[in-house]
Amino acid sequence: MMIKTDQRLLYLQVIERLKNDIEKGIFKENERFPSEFELARKLGVSRATLREALRLLEEEKVIIRKHGVGTFVNPKPLFTSGIEHLTSVSAMIRNVGMEPGTIFMDVSESTPSEKEQTRFTCNEEDHLVTIKRVRTADGEPVVYCIDRVLSKNIPTGTEELLNVSIFDAIEKSGKIRIDQAVTHIEPVGYDDEASSILRCGVDVPLLVLLQHHYSEDGEMVLYSKNYFRADKFSFHVVRKRV
Repeated sequence: MMIKTDQRLLYLQVIERLKNDIEKGIFKENERFPSEFELARKLGVSRATLREALRLLEEEKVIIRKHGVGTFVNPKPLFTSGIEHLTSVSAMIRNVGMEPGTIFMDVSESTPSEKEQTRFTCNEEDHLVTIKRVRTADGEPVVYCIDRVLSKNIPTGTEELLNVSIFDAIEKSGKIRIDQAVTHIEPVGYDDEASSILRCGVDVPLLVLLQHHYSEDGEMVLYSKNYFRADKFSFHVVRKRV
């Protein structure tokens, strides 16, 4: 396991070696690394070199260091998606060969506030439907979804929402097609409601996607606040030079 001498900086060699060991299963997901003293000795490097390598691996989210407990291998996200690709949660889950489902749903109706009337281009006579659902992948809870849509734009019955995506429910009538969304991503360390519902403790962070979805006519038809387990989902964006 000893690091071989070459022209690269030692900490880069350590990073490559540890990544290879994780890839080969020598260190498994959620498994604790040996102590710094033991690992540095096995690799034949100083503890200072090892610490620099571990610091960079933590920044890359390859590992997680828990104060007073140890260093652990972070599990790879099951789902990864380009944030520029607009797709439903159900489609994301199916794309990795897993079956989407719903284990909790709460549907309520309310009169839109002045802010919501402006947001949805409606008036106080309209009704706003709030749909809270816990979406699962092969039975495991992975996303807590809070969706708001005008009742006139969601003809699907409540029972049917257990088995279909919100996109499909809105587009079922054929009158509306969701064309684009403005998305804001917020990292959340812990949320009392969402973390509890998704069965993850304080060590599992969440990614919150706040999304305003628009039709081809530019009308906002759906507002979503989705809590994704950060150990299950990762998002990236393709940036092009202009």
